[in-house]
Amino acid sequence: MKKTNATLADGREIVYFDLDDSAVRELVDPRDLPAVSTASQFRLDPLLDEWVAMASHRQSRTFLPPDEECPLCPSSDGRHTEIPASDYDVVTFENRFPSLSTAAEPPQVDAPNPLVPMRPGFGRCEVVCFSSDHNARFADLSAAQARLVVDAWADRTTELGELDGVEQVFCFESRGKEIGVTLSHPHGQIYAYPYLTPRSSRMVDVAARYRKRTGGDLHTDVLAAEREARVRVVAESTHWTAFVPAAARWPVEVHVYPRRRVRKIPDLDDAERDDFVVLYLDLLQRLDRLYDSPLPYISAWHQGPVVDTEELGYLHLQLFSIRRAADKLKFLAGTESGMNAFITDVLPEDVARRLRDI
Repeated sequence: MKKTNATLADGREIVYFDLDDSAVRELVDPRDLPAVSTASQFRLDPLLDEWVAMASHRQSRTFLPPDEECPLCPSSDGRHTEIPASDYDVVTFENRFPSLSTAAEPPQVDAPNPLVPMRPGFGRCEVVCFSSDHNARFADLSAAQARLVVDAWADRTTELGELDGVEQVFCFESRGKEIGVTLSHPHGQIYAYPYLTPRSSRMVDVAARYRKRTGGDLHTDVLAAEREARVRVVAESTHWTAFVPAAARWPVEVHVYPRRRVRKIPDLDDAERDDFVVLYLDLLQRLDRLYDSPLPYISAWHQGPVVDTEELGYLHLQLFSIRRAADKLKFLAGTESGMNAFITDVLPEDVARRLRDI
């Protein structure tokens, strides 16, 4: 893998990852761009003790442009995009409309609430372009290209985790208009948070209580139980297991675990990365054959916190979709939106069986 760093016209970092060590990319961005907003801020919800990011400048972000105006395609024929090069394998760059910024400034509020602490929206948001092919899906990538994406995730996890003040690095892909994706080019994102997100914090707390009560590792035991039960396992390989969780919240939900307990993507060795690619591409292709159209989904990597002294984190991927039937989507109802109490429409065992049979 060849890695090349450069800077965009407004000072944002861009990083090229190439399969060919001899690849040469155009690095100069000739555009005249305005400065990136530094107005993001955090406010603490006093009822839930959770930080909420405020990023009003994102209202003006690019929204579903026509294919010929895609900002994630390579630059060509005098049209300059977010990627100055005329071609690329995998590329990451700082988001032009970031929810979090390393240059975020202290909030200025006319009438602050003494019960709602505020602080700058510090952090970093990066875009990960999986391919220069505008019409590709992750499922269409070759094994070598998909492995390059894994290596890019690992690289960015390491570098962003070393930023002073970052506590969690989150790599994810959102696909489909139904999910709310605003750019159709195959891409994902990486968020570097200055705190442990609510979901991750809850998982760490639950794992800590489980260890205190049983002496075991919660994720290891969940994986072992699913592998023994077999009924919800979708696919297995030498190093990975994909299964529908027994208490799945979403109509389609699959968790993918490495057999060896590691905390972060960079901890995976070469064999585990290669093996993941084979299983994951197969899983994505199965998901896209569930119905007559590609499945909208969110694919989210759960990594251990940057500082994990108790070693409670266990790297795994959670993929889920809101599609509950060929012509129906799951919308969060009153109990789910109002109380975060999920009600599922399908049995996990049935979903696992359908995916195995494809």
